[in-house]
Amino acid sequence: MRDDPTTRPQVTLAAGKHRRAEHGHPWIYSNEVVLDAAAKALPAGSLVTVRTAEGRSLGVATFNAHPLITCRVIARDWSLKIDRAFLAKRIERALGLRDRLFAEPYYRLIHAEADGLPGLIVDRYGTALVCQLNTAWASAMEAEILAALDAVLAPELIVLRNDSPARALEGLAGETRVAKGSLSGPLPVRENGANFLADLSEGQKTGWFFDQRPNRAFVAALAKGERVIDCYSFSGGFGIQAAVAGASEVTLVDRSEPALALAEQAAALNGVADRVKVARGEVFETLEKLAEAKERFGVVILDPPAFVKSKKDLGPGSRGYRKMVRLGAALVQKQGILLAASCSHNMPLELFAEAVRQGLDDAGRTGRILYTGGAGPDHPVHPALPESAYLKAQVLAID
Repeated sequence: MRDDPTTRPQVTLAAGKHRRAEHGHPWIYSNEVVLDAAAKALPAGSLVTVRTAEGRSLGVATFNAHPLITCRVIARDWSLKIDRAFLAKRIERALGLRDRLFAEPYYRLIHAEADGLPGLIVDRYGTALVCQLNTAWASAMEAEILAALDAVLAPELIVLRNDSPARALEGLAGETRVAKGSLSGPLPVRENGANFLADLSEGQKTGWFFDQRPNRAFVAALAKGERVIDCYSFSGGFGIQAAVAGASEVTLVDRSEPALALAEQAAALNGVADRVKVARGEVFETLEKLAEAKERFGVVILDPPAFVKSKKDLGPGSRGYRKMVRLGAALVQKQGILLAASCSHNMPLELFAEAVRQGLDDAGRTGRILYTGGAGPDHPVHPALPESAYLKAQVLAID
């Protein structure tokens, strides 16, 4: 895709609909744009100069007439040329920040709008990168994005995990493929001093959930000498870090056999295999059976997939979190620790906290909130998009 600011298509906002964009909001919705015949004819993923009804330029944006988010502002200076050099500068800026934050090259490198590259996710695993091109613009710019990543980082491997549900909203098909190098198996990941393995092609999301890094560290510090159960464990991020920190026994519960196999390998890598066991099954059913057996744990970790995938799921999802906490809290020994998390974008923190409170009450337990956390600093939040801070985690001491 070639971009020339002097000939770039222009999109006009409806009268009075410019204030949010003028004050820095990166999203412009379909009801704020004049979708005339010329705008509707623009190919999905086009770059456009956004102008107010009075003709003032508000910047350069990506454009897709079909989804609710029609324009995503990429720069407020409309005269910038959006090309490989521009992309490389944004990647270098993001890399400089991560180098200040982390001593080892395992992190989210690009977090979409917050890093100035709408619709692009890049996770780094040493010399390997996993990319998600979640918008029509990012997909159209694939060759330039890959070339810019090559210029800045020269990775040995690039995997495209273009299987996010967000792509469907942009009219894009899902796919997974290797864009550079070869992938023969899981790759190593280091986090908080522990070693793991990530399946970049078949694992969930991009193979690892970097967002929970600070929450894993907080819980691990409370796990020494305790029995720990890590529910929805995936490949063992919470539980194995707890074992490395000195937990006496760790049980990992997940329904994915491949994820649990990676967790067992990670336990061996960290020298804690003798204190880590896996239990394949549905979490609610497993928790109910453990309660019937009167099992108790010093630390109970509940880190489920999204229960609220859209706003229409808010009621059922809230009840799901409430039930999850009720079942988990029943297994916490007195003065034990409970972590409950939600990665649901559409679940506000206050509603999640209320579901946690209700779940505790249903279990006949009380507690004290020790910590409320979100995603790590490699998942920055755009100041105008506070709702994009999707991850919520509460750690409680249970009485």
